This record gives sequence, structure tokens and C-alpha cells, in this order.
Amino acid sequence: MNWDQIEGKWEQLIGKAKEKWGSLTDDDWKVAEGKRDQLAGRIQERYGYSREKAEKELDDWLNDN
Repeated sequence: MNWDQIEGKWEQLIGKAKEKWGSLTDDDWKVAEGKRDQLAGRIQERYGYSREKAEKELDDWLNDN
């Protein structure tokens, strides 16, 4: 699945994403709204990850879905 598909199916996939990144708040999810760069930034911020690690987590999650 590519990121365009994620954006199109955001409402269906948000539950799985919330399971993976439980520390993100509802406000974080609203800001992200399927936007990869916004979601990576929120993951980076909440988990103290480098940008590269946040991007890798997103890639791994994308490949699993």
C-alpha cells in the first residue's frame, strides 16, 4: 500500500495506527489527518525519535498494512 492509498483509507486505518502509536493524542491524529510528514513529525515529537527513525516506523507500518 502506498501513502496515497493510506490517505484515502485514513478513517479505516487510524485504528491500527492508534494501536501502534498509542502515545499520540486525538489532537495529534487530527493534525496528521493522513499526511505523512505531519504524522512523522508527531511520532518524532512524542517518542523522542530522530526524523529518520520516525520515517522508518512509518515505512514499516505501511508495509504491514
